[in-house]
Amino acid sequence: MGALDGRVAIITGAGRGIGREHALLFASEGAKVVVNDLGGAIDGSGDDRSPAQQVVDEILAMGGEAIANDDNVADWEGGQRLVASTVEAFGDLHVLVNNAGILRDKMLVNMSPEEWDSVIHVHLKGHFVPTRHAAGYWREQIKAGREVRAAIVNTSSTSGLLGNPGQTNYGAAKAGIAAFTVIAAAELSRYGVRVNAIAPAARTRMTEATPGLGDIVKAPTDPGKFDIWDPANISPLVAYLSTETCPLNGKVLFVQGGQVRLFQPWTMTETLEKSDRWTVAELAEQLPGVIGVGTPD
Repeated sequence: MGALDGRVAIITGAGRGIGREHALLFASEGAKVVVNDLGGAIDGSGDDRSPAQQVVDEILAMGGEAIANDDNVADWEGGQRLVASTVEAFGDLHVLVNNAGILRDKMLVNMSPEEWDSVIHVHLKGHFVPTRHAAGYWREQIKAGREVRAAIVNTSSTSGLLGNPGQTNYGAAKAGIAAFTVIAAAELSRYGVRVNAIAPAARTRMTEATPGLGDIVKAPTDPGKFDIWDPANISPLVAYLSTETCPLNGKVLFVQGGQVRLFQPWTMTETLEKSDRWTVAELAEQLPGVIGVGTPD
């Protein structure tokens, strides 16, 4: 018995890297998998369909069930076709893993509008579109009197939640995905849908190209040493979040190697208060000390 026996799962960006590991683990745990991938380069250019089919072939060779899909998940009609073709092929949908993404890193003062728009489009809209169509499907199932125990797992990043220079576009999209997760979880629970997100740290084409990470994420030369950057380390958490009985909802979890940590959302801490309107001079005198940044000389 696998942890995902009978579950039908869409995994976007599953032709390579972390997404590929998700697809292989899901299949080994009994899920029927739709491997979605455009097969583009790291910057989103190109559309080589072969990576998705290669993963499907791997799954079929191990006795699993999978189909390839090359729809653009950031396109409204593409996301609609993705969900519809999944239901047509496997008769249902239980899990959506939003994983597709690109990188176009640039320091803010050098970033072009196209570099900003393309990253926001693929990551943020690429999460919204399939989620919207999957949620619509599950809502109709509830209206028809059927039980729904569905799961969505989104992919955020420490680049957005903690910040990383050179990635204002990517970080803004990933922080948006975390907020999207929390709000979608609150909205979709009435339809039997849980929504969580991960912020993974692993060796992928993206992290190898991220400023300051290229050398850090290399595999250890000692084959006996645990490789904390292996992308396969990420997938068990995603599989657990996708199980029928997982109780987590609206959570954002960091995962790397053997470590899983819960992110604390934005929260208010130190308070400066008076019973009247503040003046600029008063704020300049008191606020830096309250929040611990000191005052200018």
